[in-house]
Amino acid sequence: MQATMPAAAPKQKLVAFLLAFFLGGFGVHNFYLGKTGMGVAQLILTITVVGALVSLPWAFVQSIMIIMGKIDDANGNPLV
Repeated sequence: MQATMPAAAPKQKLVAFLLAFFLGGFGVHNFYLGKTGMGVAQLILTITVVGALVSLPWAFVQSIMIIMGKIDDANGNPLV
């Protein structure tokens, strides 16, 4: 008999938006959504002064896309 893992709770759209809007430059919302590669990229860009000019608008656009329902979590599940 094979044991199955319980399904992970769906990610919340409001939580993802707030993380993206307030801490998005550090990629926190991407870590929340399970997208660690993008989270690390935004974090590294923000640490470098010139990269912050890219990372901050990137996070702002992602926060808008989260509210519009255009971004899913790392498993492709829609945010609720």
